[in-house]
Amino acid sequence: MREDQRGSVLDERMDSVRTGTEGDVRCGADSVSGSVSQRACVYCGARVVLNPITDAFHVVHGPIGCASYTWDIRGSLTSGSERYRNSYSTDMTEKNIIFGGEVKLEAAIDEIAAEHSPKLVFVYATCIAGVIGDDIRAVCRRASQKHPGTRFIPVQSPGFSGNKAHGYRLACEALMELMRPHSDVERKKGVNFLGDYNLAGEAWIVRSYLEKIGVPVISTFTGDSCHDSLIKAPSATLNIVQCAGSMTYLAKCMEEEFRIPFTKVSFFGVEGTSASILRTAEALGDDGCAERAKAFIATEEARIGPLLEPYRRALSGKRAAIYVGGGFKAISLVRQFNSLGMKTVMVGTQTGSSDEYEAIRRLVGADAVVLDDANPSELEKFMKEKGADILVGGVKERPLAYKMNVAFCDHNHERRHALAGYDGVLNFTEEIFSSMHSPVWEHVRRKRR
Repeated sequence: MREDQRGSVLDERMDSVRTGTEGDVRCGADSVSGSVSQRACVYCGARVVLNPITDAFHVVHGPIGCASYTWDIRGSLTSGSERYRNSYSTDMTEKNIIFGGEVKLEAAIDEIAAEHSPKLVFVYATCIAGVIGDDIRAVCRRASQKHPGTRFIPVQSPGFSGNKAHGYRLACEALMELMRPHSDVERKKGVNFLGDYNLAGEAWIVRSYLEKIGVPVISTFTGDSCHDSLIKAPSATLNIVQCAGSMTYLAKCMEEEFRIPFTKVSFFGVEGTSASILRTAEALGDDGCAERAKAFIATEEARIGPLLEPYRRALSGKRAAIYVGGGFKAISLVRQFNSLGMKTVMVGTQTGSSDEYEAIRRLVGADAVVLDDANPSELEKFMKEKGADILVGGVKERPLAYKMNVAFCDHNHERRHALAGYDGVLNFTEEIFSSMHSPVWEHVRRKRR
């Protein structure tokens, strides 16, 4: 980075902030102390992946604040149980920290088992449990012996033990633990859809596309999934992976242990959706399925193209900034902005990989800023320097954008509108347009004169 661009960027962060033509972006490291990173903790990463399992119970062994991941914090929809919307906490206090909390955890598990007879319970170790050394694996082992009809799966996720991506991996290991006893199921034609959390029903949209071209969806990981659907996953012939950051590790584990190959997809944007439908059909080796996919893609592209054209004319030349969780989503967003004639001037992620950052740098201009695990100071600095007209991000970035009088589009897990698939492209484009052309910005400009 040039000397004049350093500004408020910490010295320890310099290798994680690059322009389009500079060296590799440093990524995958723990957050720099004191930089107030936008990235979430290990526990949050694990909960992101596991929470949408509709009939699972989530027992959080820690202070009550860690259990705030509950009711409407996320837009994952269900066609079955609503149980996943609740958290169960041991509500650890000073007394438990001094004398240990395993007895309290066992009592909480016994209460849940007695009242609800669940099939699946995840037990999370948070920072406090990790510091005092409570053995949640031993507690789960004893609970399994005491309540034989229930799977108790420990998730060793103290927030301080790594970063959000480490939490993804722990969740994947928990899912493998769930599936291993069922690995001898008979193989049948169909796919598992990995890395979609059914935000605003997006897994249902993708499922409908695949079923129209003759591809059955056996299980989704983990949007609108349940215990019974997940244990059928080893029977699939192919895994398709959307959120690479959270689910590539699971796909590799399933390939190694269950011999299920995988391919990466993205159902964001017209280009990504069409390519993913065709890639899935071709990966199954079914010529009839591939022909149906081509016909379906042609019909949908012909339908959606004219609807997007007025927005392209209105948005061409505008400047976009992106800060999202994973690299796969950032790549999809850059491609969508390119298709609208917009210029992406800043791209950042919380958990992007080296390969994903390299792909991003090939898609953006030479002067675009690419950054990993950013903090608010950096986001503000580069949005201001690059003259961003809109920021696409999550709930933590919204106040920052509005403070800077920059339009905002929510592309995170709290949203209630679908952005995947062909109609999702139209929803996204309409939101970008309406956010940037809101009357409030003219009012703000008059106030600032």
